[in-house]
Amino acid sequence: MESLAERERRALCATYRRNPVNLVSGGGCWVETDDGRRLLDLVGGIAVNVLGHCHPEVVAAAQGQLSRLMHTSNLYYNLPQVELAERLAASAFSGRAFLCNSGAEANEAAIKIARKWGQRHREGAHTIITLEGAFHGRTLATLAATGNAHYSAPFEPMPPGFRQLPRGELAAVEAALTDRTSPAVAVLVEPIQGESGVFPLGEGYLRGLRDLCDRHDALLILDEVQTGMARTGNWWAYQEVGAVPDLMTSAKGLGGGLPLGAVLVSERADVLEAGDHGSTFGGNPVACAAGAAVFDVIRRDRLWERAATAGDQFREGLEGLARSGLPISQVRGRGLLLGVGLSRPIAAEVSAAALAQGVLVNAIGKETLRLAPPLVISDDEVEVALEALGSAIGAAVAAAPA
Repeated sequence: MESLAERERRALCATYRRNPVNLVSGGGCWVETDDGRRLLDLVGGIAVNVLGHCHPEVVAAAQGQLSRLMHTSNLYYNLPQVELAERLAASAFSGRAFLCNSGAEANEAAIKIARKWGQRHREGAHTIITLEGAFHGRTLATLAATGNAHYSAPFEPMPPGFRQLPRGELAAVEAALTDRTSPAVAVLVEPIQGESGVFPLGEGYLRGLRDLCDRHDALLILDEVQTGMARTGNWWAYQEVGAVPDLMTSAKGLGGGLPLGAVLVSERADVLEAGDHGSTFGGNPVACAAGAAVFDVIRRDRLWERAATAGDQFREGLEGLARSGLPISQVRGRGLLLGVGLSRPIAAEVSAAALAQGVLVNAIGKETLRLAPPLVISDDEVEVALEALGSAIGAAVAAAPA
């Protein structure tokens, strides 16, 4: 009989490197494979499944809406959109939302808003500052904002209007904001850079960006696609330092497993008018009903506190593994978005060994593991994960060439 991998090679574009496992069901922090294996999920759909797999209240909300009305387009009023947008603003800052389907789309919308704002308020200034090591999506504009040749080189030329600067250098940002030949209209950053290895930007740096944008009449755009929805110990990572943005993008955990993205737009930046932007599926009522349920569960159960506590437990356990002699050089991040830096290029081997141990973990680059489990992970499950990671790192070290 033809294998699923063989069927996929014939049917789907080869854009992903799959792990050799077929996931067929899930509940809480666990997933099951087609051959009956039960795996602890520390990937969480890449920070998507904030409430775990098939959370009953999210499933009920989606099913309830699914049975009433699946799709309307944006030609008509849609109560689930309004209810979701109200919850989003209540968790962050006062503003209005544009709803879409993904993080890349949310960042595209933010880029368009910044450019229109520049036409209105900054004499056509349109350059957007981003940072080296950033990741903002895979559309052409968000690839240009990302500025990583590994992702963009096959698709050049990139759209102009973006300028990448070194991470952490406020003087470079100020110079770009005041450049007379091409002044920047906005700064777009992730509070914690996820794809490049989970690197926090630092409290002083984010506050410094807010101050520079205020002094030089520019917009601060925060990409909270990966850091938001209580993952880092607050509703949103910026709340740790109080650097309130003018625009904030969200996706991933926003829909609790369904495709959903958003830009929250402050009054200062709110320049979109009818016809400026749109999305056929954006704000789909089923996804919005699920998203509203995600907000309600997080708020009721105060899951930002759980993320902080579980994150501390992971950090302490990983640092203990490092003290035992395993090649862990650093644990970065906050809450349940953690990067485990390895002092040897064995991340892929550790991921494979962890799978054999019954744990899903994400290798990003040769020397970093990313942990983004559901916020509902228990103390016992964290201990299971730590034991498996220790064994997996040990096995990868033993198998690596000397």
